[in-house]
Amino acid sequence: MTIQDRIRVRETKLLSDNWYVLKTTTFDWKRRDGRWQTQSREHYDRGNGAVLLPYDLDRRTVLLVKQFRYPAYVNGHDDLLIEAAAGLLDDAEPETRIRAEVEEELGYRLGEVRKVFEAFMSPGSVTEILHFFVAPYDASMRIGEGGGHPEEGEDIEVLEPTIDEALAMVADGRIRDAKTIMLLQHLALTTFRA
Repeated sequence: MTIQDRIRVRETKLLSDNWYVLKTTTFDWKRRDGRWQTQSREHYDRGNGAVLLPYDLDRRTVLLVKQFRYPAYVNGHDDLLIEAAAGLLDDAEPETRIRAEVEEELGYRLGEVRKVFEAFMSPGSVTEILHFFVAPYDASMRIGEGGGHPEEGEDIEVLEPTIDEALAMVADGRIRDAKTIMLLQHLALTTFRA
C-alpha cells in the first residue's frame, strides 16, 4: 500500500503567501489498523535548498558564516547563528545554486563539489528538502570578501575555524544550526579522521 492509498485530502486553504506559502489542509488518514481518522495540518512551503561546507584538509579548517536569524532570536537565541553557507534553490539545480551562494556568502569559487546526502529538515511542518554538499578549498579559490547581499538584508561574517574548534563549538552550544552540525559530523567521520 502506498501513501496515496492511505490519504484523502478534503480541503486545502491558503493562510499566507507574504514571504513564502503557508497552507492548512484537512485530510483523512488510514491508520495501520485500517480505521480512517480526520486530521488537520499546516505546512510551510519555502522551496528546497542547498548547503555546502568547504574544508581544507591540510590546514584542518572549514568555512562558516555568522549571521542574524530572526526566528532563532524570537525563540530565545540572543546571538548570531554560526552556519554553513546555504540558500534556496529558486528553480536552479542544487549544485549550481550552492556554488553561487558560496561565492556570495564566503567569497570563494570552488572547484570540485560533492553531494553527500539530502534530508527533510523539519518534516512535521516544513516541505523543504535540503541538498548537502562538501568541497575542498584553498586560498587560491578566494575571489572576494563574501558577506552576502546587503540589499537582500544579508550581513554575513566569514569564519575559518579548525574542524576541532568547530566541533567544540557544537559541543558548547555556540553552533546550534542543524544543517551545519550534520555537515561537521559528516566531515569528522569521513574526511578529518585522524
